[in-house]
Amino acid sequence: MLERLLGYIGRPFVQSYSTIERFGLFILFQIKLFKLYPLAFKRYQIVLKQIEVIGFGCIGVVSLTALFTGMVLAIQLYNGFHQFGAESFIGYTVFFSITRELGPVFASLMLISRSISAMAAELGTMRVSEQIDAIDILGVDSKEYLITPRIIATVISLPLLVIWFDFIAIGSGYMISTGVLGINPITYQDTLMRLGEFNDILTGVIKAGIFGLIVSSIGSYIGYHTSGGARGVGQSTIYAVVYSAVAIFVTNYFLSALFLYLDM
Repeated sequence: MLERLLGYIGRPFVQSYSTIERFGLFILFQIKLFKLYPLAFKRYQIVLKQIEVIGFGCIGVVSLTALFTGMVLAIQLYNGFHQFGAESFIGYTVFFSITRELGPVFASLMLISRSISAMAAELGTMRVSEQIDAIDILGVDSKEYLITPRIIATVISLPLLVIWFDFIAIGSGYMISTGVLGINPITYQDTLMRLGEFNDILTGVIKAGIFGLIVSSIGSYIGYHTSGGARGVGQSTIYAVVYSAVAIFVTNYFLSALFLYLDM
């Protein structure tokens, strides 16, 4: 009885250690493949196809999210700034918060829910149906063939999605601020142009590239190592979404702290 109890308590820790170890080895494998990433463009059709699936497939949900994020942010900032007569600073605050934080994080979360989940499910299905084993038997490196193009496509697609998110969100914030809240458009634009910096946009784009590498690695790793049939595919999809989302928030904190230190 005691042995069963101790086994029940210790099993999650052993499984967690095993998972961390395998993921570490997987990351080391990806670092090893960095020098091979340019070779993946020899199969540019695969990379372009993954960009279409991962990137263009998210444009709709990213656009909708950005539209309402900009509008809500403008309204909430107006409620606070109006008390101090500082409505003219809403434009810069929307620009700063969208480009540095909300754009990269929200676009990444939408990509996770739309594309990373699909990536994990697709690779998981290929694993449980033994398609990956068949690729290995044919003498093709399944990781290089299946995983590398997906990671490259995500690293390319996510920064572009973030730029698109920034454009839509800032535009919707401007329309709400000037068209509904009655803020002078000239003052709004002047403050934005005077205080806004290209470095703010660049910070969000750099974050997006790092986020893309992280979430695509997590999603492809979990999908590639799926087991347990159809139920395992479902669990892998859940794990890919949850772990990727948590990784985004943790990484965003450290990157924000790093950029703050560099700006000081």
